[in-house]
Amino acid sequence: MALRFPATFLPRLGRLARHLRTAGLPGHLDSLHAGIGALIGIAVTGLVAAWWGDGSLFAWLVAPMGASAVLLFAVPASPLARPWAILGGNSVSAAVGTACAAAVPQPALAAGLAVGLAIVAMRATRCLHPPGGAAALTAVLGGQAVAQAGWGFALAPVALNAALLVAAGWLYHRLTGHAYPHGGWLAARRPPPEPEPATGFTAEDLEAALADQDELLDIDRQDLSDLLHRVERLAMARTGRRLTCAAMMVPAPAPAGPETRVAAARERLLREGLTDLPVVGTAGRVIGTVGHAHLAGSPLGMIDAVMDPMPCLAAPDRTAAQLIPQLADGRHRVAWIVDREGRLQGAVWQADLLAALAGRLGAGAEIPRTAAARHA
Repeated sequence: MALRFPATFLPRLGRLARHLRTAGLPGHLDSLHAGIGALIGIAVTGLVAAWWGDGSLFAWLVAPMGASAVLLFAVPASPLARPWAILGGNSVSAAVGTACAAAVPQPALAAGLAVGLAIVAMRATRCLHPPGGAAALTAVLGGQAVAQAGWGFALAPVALNAALLVAAGWLYHRLTGHAYPHGGWLAARRPPPEPEPATGFTAEDLEAALADQDELLDIDRQDLSDLLHRVERLAMARTGRRLTCAAMMVPAPAPAGPETRVAAARERLLREGLTDLPVVGTAGRVIGTVGHAHLAGSPLGMIDAVMDPMPCLAAPDRTAAQLIPQLADGRHRVAWIVDREGRLQGAVWQADLLAALAGRLGAGAEIPRTAAARHA
């Protein structure tokens, strides 16, 4: 049986799918994409398998491939749709079913054993694939043609069908701009993951949580991590946009003047348990900030020579989302809240920002906003 397609068929199909994906209706488009993919995948698999064999489509296309096509084209990101899951899950299960059919003469018992043992075998070989249960059942109840094929049934047509379906699915997804597979040595190239934030969960946290799961999660680990990080950022942005410095700020410590002696400023920082002091100039405007690092190498003199002349200043209506980058830059530990004239109104320390965000996100009891919480 000859298998002929116009040379421009698949490229045109790919361009059509990409055009439709940008035209809106993403839910309907995904369904159309999956349907067209399954149509092509099953047709190619059946025609090539029949050409390979004796020309009989009925004998060389097995029913479990229909269920495999659903996973391959409708949920390609699922671990159950990876190439080894489709190839190994179907062929291993077919071999298990063939063994059960040969060893157990009672069909109902053989069928039950075949499906149960196929699940165990697929889990053991890391190729869990739901249609594998159908492949095992087909090996037991497939009739005279399957019985005559014997152990060869697991290779041809089952393994042959699975390999052809995976090849068709891989080519179709590549031509239509979809990443497939999402894991394993054939994995499509994906953008490098974003650096993990200083706060929030880590890859180790995710692995520990998944290890506690008694049941298999039908999602790729990297996809799950990306999704959770996206949810985390959206939640932080949503709460941060509603939270202002006026709501977070606490009374600022009494400011120092530029003529304050270094020894006196250091003694104050230690006595009051602070990391920084605001430095106020004429007209009460904040002109700098001074902390332990600024005073470490200057036992004498006044603080105007060692202070940071570019403190982190923020207006009362500035939001937490706008303040986070400044207090997370490794340089500033406190934002001095000032009015339009630059006069000191209060302070938002890193601990205050964390406590306010934790309260908005429902992370538990609020962190105490005290001087003790602002130690270096």
